[in-house]
Amino acid sequence: MSEVENPPFEDLVNGALEFTIPIAHKMGVRAVEVRRGFAATSVPAEGNGNHFGVMYAGVLFTVAEILGGAITVATFDNAAFYPLVKDLHVFFRKPAKTDVRAEATLSEADIARITEEAAANGKSEFTLRAVVTDADGVVVAETEGLYQLRAHGK
Repeated sequence: MSEVENPPFEDLVNGALEFTIPIAHKMGVRAVEVRRGFAATSVPAEGNGNHFGVMYAGVLFTVAEILGGAITVATFDNAAFYPLVKDLHVFFRKPAKTDVRAEATLSEADIARITEEAAANGKSEFTLRAVVTDADGVVVAETEGLYQLRAHGK
């Protein structure tokens, strides 16, 4: 695919974060890899600590939750649909003492179902599971989010 067919979604997501979710931008959340059916984000440990020297839980939540919007940008028709989060459960596994990376995927079967349902009904719900790892690859959190792809004007 050419760059016209597959734009640099990381730049698009990062540019949007500054204006649509300024607090995430201030935390330093960044899209590092975004393509159809896949998104990865990161956030630095620096400036995101808590009272006992590890990453604040809200930052871990945010770096994972942002994946729902990032993956939607690269996967669905943004002129027709937008994402929203309906519910998100976070499972903290280990304290994070380093920068972290969050990743999530949507299968082609899920993408097809979501696209079809949203086109027919104006919305479609989907579950996105994310894994958050530290700089050593240790899982520090996992999330399970219920998102919705919703038609503009619905």
